[in-house]
Amino acid sequence: MSAPATDARTAHAAGVERLLASYRAVPEASAVRLAKRTSNLFRTRAKADAAGLDTSGLTHVISVDPEGRTADVAGMCTYEDLVAATLPHGLAPLVVPQLKTITLGGAVTGLGIESTSFRNGLPHESVLEMDILTGAGEVVTASPEEHADLFLAFPNSYGTLGYAVRLRIELEPVLPFVALTHLRFHDLAELVATMDRIVATGEHDGTPVDFLDGVVFAADEGYLCLGRRTATSGPVSDYTRQRIYYRSIQHAEGAKADRLTVHDYLWRWDADWFWCSEAFGAQHPLVRRLWPRRLRRSSSYARLMRLERRYDIGDRLERLKGRPPRERVIQDVEVPIERTVEFLEWFLEHVPIEPIWLCPLRLRGDGAWPLYPLEPHRTYVNVGFWSTVPVGVTEGETNRLIEREITALDGHKSLYSDAYYARDEFDALYGGDAFRAAKARYDPDSRLLDLYAKAVQRR
Repeated sequence: MSAPATDARTAHAAGVERLLASYRAVPEASAVRLAKRTSNLFRTRAKADAAGLDTSGLTHVISVDPEGRTADVAGMCTYEDLVAATLPHGLAPLVVPQLKTITLGGAVTGLGIESTSFRNGLPHESVLEMDILTGAGEVVTASPEEHADLFLAFPNSYGTLGYAVRLRIELEPVLPFVALTHLRFHDLAELVATMDRIVATGEHDGTPVDFLDGVVFAADEGYLCLGRRTATSGPVSDYTRQRIYYRSIQHAEGAKADRLTVHDYLWRWDADWFWCSEAFGAQHPLVRRLWPRRLRRSSSYARLMRLERRYDIGDRLERLKGRPPRERVIQDVEVPIERTVEFLEWFLEHVPIEPIWLCPLRLRGDGAWPLYPLEPHRTYVNVGFWSTVPVGVTEGETNRLIEREITALDGHKSLYSDAYYARDEFDALYGGDAFRAAKARYDPDSRLLDLYAKAVQRR
C-alpha cells in the first residue's frame, strides 16, 4: 500500500475516534446528530436540540484500487472530491448525483440518482460494505453477509439508523469525453416510449447509450439527452461560463449534437443548479458576467436559498407586490414508466412548474430495499421539479395533491423535501416494519430521530 493511502487510513481512523469521542461526550439518553455546515435536504425543521457529532475527519477519499475498481471513502466525502480522486485512474462511481456537494454517505442513506441509473441503479447498490456508527454508539461493518438487516435498511433511512463513516464502493471505467445527442419530441408518449426502448436495449438507432436523462419544457416540447463514452478528442462545450447547459438542449427539430469532457458532463447540472439559478438572476447575461465563476455552483445557490428562507425574503417581496405567499414544491418522484405519461399530463395540467427533469432507473439486482421498495426488473422514471406555486387553502396543498397522485400511480417520492403523509400511509410506503426492527436492534434507546419524525414532522 502506498504511503499516501496509509496516511489517509491513519487520518480516517483518527477521524472515527473523534466522532466516537464526541458521541461519548453526549449525556446518556440525549439525542445526537451530525455537526455539519451544509445539507442537501430541502425541508424545514425545528431548531435542532440534539448534540452535534464531530465529522471533521470524515471528508476524504481513503483509497482507490484501480485494479479492483473499488474505492474506500469516508462518509462525509463529497462527490466532487470523490470524482477528483477516481477520474485520474479512468474510473468513476457507478452513479454520480448531479450536485457537487452531495456526500457519498448522504446519497446512500438518502438515495441519489443520475443518468447512469437506467443501467446502474441507485448509489447504494454499488456499496460493497460500510462502517456505520449506530445509535447505540457502536461502529459496525454492514454488508450483504454481515449485519445484513442494517445494510438493507440503511438506504432511505436519512441518518435515523446510523451514520456511514466508511463505504467501499464499486467503480466503473470512463473515457475522457461524452458525446451527446439531444432528441426533440413533440409528443410525451413518443418520448417515453423511446426512453423505454433505450432502457431495454442500451442503444438508440444502433448506437450505444451510456447516459440517459431528459427535460420536458411543455407538453409539446420534450427532449431525451443521450450520452456515449468516447476517447476521440475534439472541441468541447463549456457551460461554466456564459452558456447555460439546459438551454443548450433546446432546438427546433430532430437531433442536436454536443460534446463535453467526462468531468464537465458529470457536473453539467451543477453550474446552474439545473435551472434554479434563474431565481437568483444568475442567468441574466449581465449578472452572469459579474458573478464570479468559482461561485457559479449549486452550493452558492443553496446558501442563498437558506438565507431567503431564514428571512422570508420571497414572501416579503410577494406581499409588497400584493400577492399571496408561495408554497415550495421541491420534489423528486419515481413513477413506473408505463404510468409516466399519465403523471406528466396530470402534472402539466395541475402544477404550474416547468421545466421538469426525467431520469429513468432500474434496480441492478434481484432484491428490493425495504425502506424504498421499488420493484426489481421494473423500469421507473424519476421526475424532478423544483420551484414554488401560490399557496392554497391548506398547508402544503400542492405537495399533498402530488403525493396522492404518485401513490395512485404506484410510485414513490424521495424524502429529502417536504412530506405530508399520515403515519400509517408513510409506514406502508417506506417499510415501517423493517425500519422498526432495525431501529430496535441498532438504536434501542432512540438516540437518533424516528424516520417519520424527521421526514414528515420535520424535527
